[in-house]
Amino acid sequence: MPALARPALLVYTRTADYRHDSIPAGVAALRALGDLTVDATEDPAALEAPLDRYAAVVFLSTSGEVLTPAGRERLAAYVERGGGFAGVHAAACTEYDWPYYGDLLGARFDRHPAFQPGRVVTEDHDHPATRHLPAVWDFTDEWYDFRTDPRAAGVRVLLRADESSYEGAGTGPGHPLAWCRGQGAGRVFYTALGHAAEAYDDPAFRAHLRGGIGWAAGAGERVSPGGGPP
Repeated sequence: MPALARPALLVYTRTADYRHDSIPAGVAALRALGDLTVDATEDPAALEAPLDRYAAVVFLSTSGEVLTPAGRERLAAYVERGGGFAGVHAAACTEYDWPYYGDLLGARFDRHPAFQPGRVVTEDHDHPATRHLPAVWDFTDEWYDFRTDPRAAGVRVLLRADESSYEGAGTGPGHPLAWCRGQGAGRVFYTALGHAAEAYDDPAFRAHLRGGIGWAAGAGERVSPGGGPP
């Protein structure tokens, strides 16, 4: 009997604003996870084609307006029917002119202080993206602040920043960094981490991506709007 084909991810890396040098490292890290076949593209036409063969669509540090009207329609229909969506880092700096995308992701990027070391607090250990993480995790990143608190959108927060551990924080207590939620019949995972290429060599961060994207790509488990099983 032939081996079953691995599920596939569509990893979209188009940028129309700031472009992260870490994008190639991020694509390589996702390919190295080994659980899923990765189709990486910068071509907006890829989002205009049928997406049903993909277990999830991943926006990896996209920026600006990166979708055509047809691509927006196709992505929204895919998620609402049960497709998975994952956003990494600058995915929150994307599609500001499309209200649905802001609702889908749960929050939009506002600002960040200087790239610097800090501490990540694991708020929810009962998720594939965080089960492997310690209670407090030393990391170096840009520590994104968001325009709104995604908790108000009903997300399930998985990681938060310890704002006492770095300079220039602007959110306040409970600063969210990674979360998940349901959208229609689909699943959404987002992590604000992943600015630098070095992050994608970190085994803990790779496991965080594997767990979060794998969860978004999962099938058969009904998901509540807050991101967990009902």
